Amino acid sequence: MIACRDAVPADAACLADLSTRAFTETFGHLYSPENLAAFLEKLSVARWADELADPALRVRLAEDDGIAAGFAKIGPPSLPFTTRGPSAELRQLYVLTPWQGAGVAYQLMDWAIDATRSLGAADLYLSVFVDNARARRFYQRYGFERVGTYDFMVGTHRDEDDVMRLAL
Repeated sequence: MIACRDAVPADAACLADLSTRAFTETFGHLYSPENLAAFLEKLSVARWADELADPALRVRLAEDDGIAAGFAKIGPPSLPFTTRGPSAELRQLYVLTPWQGAGVAYQLMDWAIDATRSLGAADLYLSVFVDNARARRFYQRYGFERVGTYDFMVGTHRDEDDVMRLAL
């Protein structure tokens, strides 16, 4: 049974491992070892500790009988685009492969939308890799619409991401 809870500072190592594994599972094959390593440095325990201590960020952790299965992180908009009013950004939503298709992503997205509403935001933004058809379909089911593009850097490799918005 999947249980979700707010992440706490003691979860930094768990989230560093979870985010590294999820990104590598999903996208690792697309990048050179050097570019992948440069990107994964941003997912360190120290970086997660800083983020978990930041009151502007909220992280929800999904666990299956105590085993980390996925997470979502929301915060103020950080992408280089102009919002149209009070907004938040879904900065990450990752689910490890064994739990994909088990409803974990829906639990995390429902939390992200509810948490964004509780912050008084009118819109929730995110970015998604243009070639990640599964994620794009998932977000579109929730009503997210493409509103622009963003250059997502993995080391020196540039990917194109779509910026999507959900009006709340």
